[in-house]
Amino acid sequence: MNRIREAISDLYKMDMEAGKTGWLQEIHPVSKLLVTVLFILLTVSWGKYDLPGLLKMGSYLVVCFVLGDISIKLLLKRMKLVLVVVCMVGIANPFFDREIMFKLGSLGVTGGMVSAVTLMIKGACAVSASYLLMVTTSMDDLCYALRKLCVPKTIVTVLMLVYRYIIVLLKETERMTDAYMLRSPGQKGLHYKVWGTMVGQLLLRSMDRAQIVYDSMRLRGYCGEFHLRCKKAAQMGDYLYGLGWSVVLTVIRFI
Repeated sequence: MNRIREAISDLYKMDMEAGKTGWLQEIHPVSKLLVTVLFILLTVSWGKYDLPGLLKMGSYLVVCFVLGDISIKLLLKRMKLVLVVVCMVGIANPFFDREIMFKLGSLGVTGGMVSAVTLMIKGACAVSASYLLMVTTSMDDLCYALRKLCVPKTIVTVLMLVYRYIIVLLKETERMTDAYMLRSPGQKGLHYKVWGTMVGQLLLRSMDRAQIVYDSMRLRGYCGEFHLRCKKAAQMGDYLYGLGWSVVLTVIRFI
């Protein structure tokens, strides 16, 4: 139950951070989205042994986290599970690539060790860049940017609805869990035998709620697409942000 409450609280806090007045928050969402996508693509394009060059790409994250006044501690707290999974991607590389590339004192560093670290850094950078975009851009602005980049309206609509109602589902799960705990005093957590029932009940309630929401949207004139607007028009600073980082990241990657 505590984890569910923490998840709900983190989502609310991320929304509040995205709505703050700050240098990075004021950048037009299309510029931020393009730079983020370019950064991720260029980062993953590095070779598996190009560790020094890959570390240079981290300058984008360092500058944005510092100037945007974004807490790295919160990043590690909120994304710890994702970061752990990402960092485990290359954990088996040292067992397959045992050719020694260089030595650190008496320790021989193999190609597998280097490639494993490289994969971990790539994953961590991609997750950090995505988190940076989420905490500096509201979901409405992000979906607006996706539509401007010609992402299909169905994908954007699904993304917005999932984000909007994930908190509703979490609260529904919390109510069901609280009701179960009140009926089972003294028990720690949910018994494994009730997991199937709980999931089934949550699925049925979700389907009922989805139908109610859809009927309400149709009564309000919904015709298959949300008409999104950005709070501010793109200005010269937004273009310079996108162009500047695009040039810097491209130079780091190819020169």
